Amino acid sequence: MATKITMPRLSDTMTEGTVATWLKKVGDQVKEGDILAEIETDKATMEFESFNAGTLLHIGIKEGETAAVDSLLAIIGKEGEDISALLAGGNSTPETAEVKEEAPTQAETQPTTDSSQPTTLPKGVVVVTMPRLSDTMTEGTVATWLKKVGDEVKEGDILAEIETDKATMEFESFNAGTLLFIGINEGQSAPVDSVLAIIGPAGTDITGVAENFKKGGAAPVAAVASVPETSNTSDSQLPTSNSSERIFASPLAKQIAKDKGINLSQVKGSGENGRITKSDVENFTPSAATAAPSQVSQPTTDNSQPTTVVKPFVPAGEKFSEEIKNSQMRKTIARRLAESKFTAPHYYLTIEVTMDEAMKSRAVINTVPDTKVSFNDMVVKACAMALKKHPQVNSQWREDAMIINHHVNIGVAVAVEDGLVVPVLNFTDQMSLTQIGASVRDLAGKAKNKKLTPAEMDGSTFTVSNLGMFGIQSFTSIINQPNSAILSVGAIEEKPVVRNGQIVVGNTMTLTLACDHRTVDGATGAQFLQTLRIFLENPVTMLA
Repeated sequence: MATKITMPRLSDTMTEGTVATWLKKVGDQVKEGDILAEIETDKATMEFESFNAGTLLHIGIKEGETAAVDSLLAIIGKEGEDISALLAGGNSTPETAEVKEEAPTQAETQPTTDSSQPTTLPKGVVVVTMPRLSDTMTEGTVATWLKKVGDEVKEGDILAEIETDKATMEFESFNAGTLLFIGINEGQSAPVDSVLAIIGPAGTDITGVAENFKKGGAAPVAAVASVPETSNTSDSQLPTSNSSERIFASPLAKQIAKDKGINLSQVKGSGENGRITKSDVENFTPSAATAAPSQVSQPTTDNSQPTTVVKPFVPAGEKFSEEIKNSQMRKTIARRLAESKFTAPHYYLTIEVTMDEAMKSRAVINTVPDTKVSFNDMVVKACAMALKKHPQVNSQWREDAMIINHHVNIGVAVAVEDGLVVPVLNFTDQMSLTQIGASVRDLAGKAKNKKLTPAEMDGSTFTVSNLGMFGIQSFTSIINQPNSAILSVGAIEEKPVVRNGQIVVGNTMTLTLACDHRTVDGATGAQFLQTLRIFLENPVTMLA
């Protein structure tokens, strides 16, 4: 019996996904565990495995298209099985599905009756639009064009690098031909579905195509990935052709190879048509071959030259300034922090905690083989324990109700090159100090390498931000909504303190709690800090 496969929900905030690549085509045999497609979310591109075995009978979402979660992605069943009933349930009618598959250009150009020019594109010409690379993306910035007008483009070639609010992603062409027009220059931003480029036969007159598209006349044609059938057969030849230096690998495999410094040309792909997968890169052991790296090093040095900007000499007394374009990630950070600051009434509570006992306890813990616990790990653990005793601080504000979370998921702010991300430790109160330490190191490493998945950044109920390693004594943070509070952790300082009427040398740390007054009253926040102080000044109490 045929089975419907729907667009998976790859994170708790995901509402739609984009099919980046289909690794199977209609008629192919599918085994349980085979990778069907690569699906893009707002955070990452993930490989989607099949949990069913059979023949791929129908593809509901084509490459480059975006659809809501639970939309019909594919149908798997027995070869030749009648799936008309499933199509009727998955799409509007079986007939519309057939029209989309057999004659997309005819079906999609019918509604555009305003003028004759928009509906009649020159033969073989395809309009490529700014892709929606995440469910929250409304515009994108072209970071780099890897092709220029007049260049030949093959199916699968990388056209450009597009910057979203979370990452810079490579955008591959689903069409073959000549790049006839570039609609968005490097460094420029444009809304989703704007004209990005036009591809077609060399020498084709495309006068008026981009202008008519902007008016909405040729909008449906942009979604059509009309590629000559011969291009499909040429795909298998691309890996062996060194003219374009094109290597077929999944985006995740490319990122892992980049992080590890692995030359993909040395990796043997186990996927279809020699495609390199994540496991191929992870299991790769560098060989003694030296010729290949020397060949690959030339493009990397060439590409690095434009990025090393030499700042001009500015004589003393002269004014000089430069403009740095805001990245999509920076824009998103600015928007969300502004929303938090101006919608949540912040107030701040500060305490000074004696850390002498914590320092002794940490020294003892780290004597255990293969154990490494930081002061930040101890703060995170103490926060988790205190939140269980003061669930009001572990809350969220909604206009109709206040949500009290009885599970503790602590987000740990991590600074990355492009801004700030907050990976989350789920059920932190149930983790030991060593588990917290290992998890924080793992997530921080992934954050800096841009390998965090959406699931690893969603669902926090409280946040910890630590600048103590930079010698900052104290600071205040903006609440990471929808959390109701965030703890700012300063450096441990050796200073004179008064104990039992005597001035002695002690080690203290300043903690500042930013609270949302809509959910956390001053007394509630103060009681939370008192409990937190007890745990940190006497770490053994966390075992009680």
